[in-house]
Amino acid sequence: RFAPLKPTDLALLQPFVQRVWIALEEKGIEYEYREVNPYAKEPHFLAINPKGLVPALEHHNKALYESLVLLEYLDDAYPDDSPLRPSDPHEAGLVRLALQQISNVVVPAFYRYVQAQEPEKQKEGHEAFVAALRDVHKQWFVGGEAQWARGDRFGWVDAALGPWVARFSLLEKHRGFKAEDVGAEFAAWAKRILERPSVKSTSSLPENYESVYRCACSPVPLQQTGRSHPHLLV
Repeated sequence: RFAPLKPTDLALLQPFVQRVWIALEEKGIEYEYREVNPYAKEPHFLAINPKGLVPALEHHNKALYESLVLLEYLDDAYPDDSPLRPSDPHEAGLVRLALQQISNVVVPAFYRYVQAQEPEKQKEGHEAFVAALRDVHKQWFVGGEAQWARGDRFGWVDAALGPWVARFSLLEKHRGFKAEDVGAEFAAWAKRILERPSVKSTSSLPENYESVYRCACSPVPLQQTGRSHPHLLV
């Protein structure tokens, strides 16, 4: 890793970027982190991701983007480095279904909740977000004595949902949300997520997230890159 960043430098990081960053940290892959301005539409960045969005990753002079695609790529490219994807094909399929639900239901519910201004809309947003998390927890968390979503090993579900847990502080302060609203078992998992070194080292301070989500209570995108070393563009 090069030029380690201080927490205050991470204030504008998107949760989608953090998904990939968490995976890089978990796998112990040496990488180079680069910040770019996605609004500038620099030619090199558009060559990496024509959509001009983050995260993007450049490795061996080849580029990929989209956070869930990058999670797959890192486990394919570095299969012996603390894999986050289950080795059992059926279990891996279940995890992919869980990631679809997180991306298609939980993430949109989070942003609707954050952006809701009227009290009634905030109440609806709270109920929808809590219900979305409860559904994911009920369907895709193995529960019981397991420390992580799918068992005793930190995996894709944890990495994919963890960045939004890191932003629960916004909802706690501005919307009255508590992880306990979802359930005690979920709240205990969320606490472990926040204490996970890979999450802590890639998260910003609550007050910095405040500046990013100001006005909506709307994220301002930023961009990154992170062996040859992958370049994580954020």
